[in-house]
Amino acid sequence: MSLEVKELSKYYGQQRALKEVSFTAEKGQVLGFLGPNGAGKSTTMKIAAGYLLPDGGDVLVNGVSVMDHPQEVSKMIGYLPEHNPLYLEMYVREFLSFMAGLYQLKGKKAKARIDGVVEACGLGDEQHKKIGALSKGYRQRVGLAKALVHDPAVIILDEPTSGLDPNQLVDIRKLIKSISAEKTLVLSTHVMQEVEALCEKVVIIHQGNVVSQDLLANLKSDNSEMVLYLETQERLREEWFAAMEGLGELHVLGDGYFQLKAVNPTILRKEIMELISEKSLSLLSLRQEERNLESIFRQLTGTKE
Repeated sequence: MSLEVKELSKYYGQQRALKEVSFTAEKGQVLGFLGPNGAGKSTTMKIAAGYLLPDGGDVLVNGVSVMDHPQEVSKMIGYLPEHNPLYLEMYVREFLSFMAGLYQLKGKKAKARIDGVVEACGLGDEQHKKIGALSKGYRQRVGLAKALVHDPAVIILDEPTSGLDPNQLVDIRKLIKSISAEKTLVLSTHVMQEVEALCEKVVIIHQGNVVSQDLLANLKSDNSEMVLYLETQERLREEWFAAMEGLGELHVLGDGYFQLKAVNPTILRKEIMELISEKSLSLLSLRQEERNLESIFRQLTGTKE
């Protein structure tokens, strides 16, 4: 196990930002870390990277505590924050050499690491240019190279594709995937398609609490809270649904258009069809909401379309 976050708590004044947040990530696995704005994502990642100290809990990297050995842990983590701080007046290779020096990499060892990340991040043609002259996509590549230059075991990326055009996004996505093969990689993003394309496991945080963590495949296959949409030509009445055993929640979307959240999908479908027959209703549609990551996220965080 490469990364273990254990019961993290953090306060900003009287406001509690994190409430005993816990999750794990494994080597070779891309973990998607999701949550609405203000949920506590960046705070968690800054603590994991050693930029902030928690008020409670700990982070272990390969079994080493960030609380007890912050400098040792910082050497094992590569962190790309959302706003990607770079020295724009420096040349790409000069900047990477400077970063390598901060991790006490010198001489042939430093050159070998810089050569490696320049190649891995596709910066060969850009390495002798000033960072300020690069496009947003290439600046993100420089940020990734900076996070990788000291060969860390864990990579933490906060919104790495923010502001990129579709072509740049595809390139960075391929790069992240290639990096993850030998690393533990934590990816925070608001782009659900990004998570579905890259991540095997997902942790969803809301108001400082972890509300879900599981393999993405398991989350998408869970039908325990199926949502159905019923539409009829005639007006529907809420009281007709009150005694349905399979129904959890009902939301009126229109006179003949209801959203039904099932506690037992099999029973609910049967009860709906019995109601249609009993009331001689003209059924226009009965469809199941597609269970994708976006719908799961909305359900768990209370975020509406």
